[in-house]
Amino acid sequence: MTLRLGLTGSIGMGKSSTAGLFAGLGVPVHDADAAVHALYRGEAAPLVEAAFPGTVRDGAVDRRALGARVLGDEAAIRRLEAIVHPLVRAAEAAFLARAAAARAPLAVLDVPLLLETGGERRCDAVVVVTADAAIQRARVLARPGMSEEAFAAILGRQMPDAEKRKKAHFLVDTGRGLPAALVQVRDILRALAGRSGRTAPNP
Repeated sequence: MTLRLGLTGSIGMGKSSTAGLFAGLGVPVHDADAAVHALYRGEAAPLVEAAFPGTVRDGAVDRRALGARVLGDEAAIRRLEAIVHPLVRAAEAAFLARAAAARAPLAVLDVPLLLETGGERRCDAVVVVTADAAIQRARVLARPGMSEEAFAAILGRQMPDAEKRKKAHFLVDTGRGLPAALVQVRDILRALAGRSGRTAPNP
């Protein structure tokens, strides 16, 4: 049985880098964001264009135009999620089927809003990637095109980091750099070696 390890963390915490550490150690990783990118270039594009006219260019969703259309509009966000989430879940199910067929002992589901959407229920354990709030802020505001308003809007849709940590079975603190994070990832893999089924969160 392939153990499903959910990987999540708020914006700027280093989740993608941590996913890369798992992948570098040979663990299959499903990147929900990458799946969305692929869908925006494929089957989701006509559906998004129908719901949000003018957001598709040259057959692919213009993420910046779409983001501007839905930012701060809860009804629009829910409409978009109703289009995208079922397609992402189907891609995830196909990934898990491939991992099981390959007899992988562990597969990572890299999902930004895992806890916000109840996705932990389909995982056997959850890793939350975290860092000091000042480090998070500096990382995010250094991104091209990022503004205080956009950062605040994103944070408003994400569960606070302190709450996420309470729901975690394992934590990876990226505030001390990637070498230290790699040590933590290796420790998680050692802790999970030979396990199957669900485990209880840390108190």
